[in-house]
Amino acid sequence: MSAPEDWIRVCASADIDHEDVRRFDWGGRAYAIFNAKSGFFATADLCTHGGAHLSEGLVMGDIIECPLHQGRFHIPSGEAKSPPACRKLRTYPIRVDGGDVFILIAQSIVNSPAQSPITP
Repeated sequence: MSAPEDWIRVCASADIDHEDVRRFDWGGRAYAIFNAKSGFFATADLCTHGGAHLSEGLVMGDIIECPLHQGRFHIPSGEAKSPPACRKLRTYPIRVDGGDVFILIAQSIVNSPAQSPITP
């Protein structure tokens, strides 16, 4: 079965180790692609607190820890789980098809201004 045309290929599923993350750049934006405890997920790559790339952080089960201030997010939902992170991450649909990982990015998101982190 092939992926529909609106899904964008990220990489082979074997390219992301279990409980790891990979950065994916497309359309002028960075995305974090996870192989978490519960499966594959995608979020915005920038931390909503300090703007660090979450793809440089530590994955622990279904949690990603920001490398800058150690804020934590629940990967499947994007919910902020510990300070200083307090704003939810944007999440994106993801699928694995034929051994490849695909992300669905709406054109309206690509054409909108990049998400800016908020710092207290």
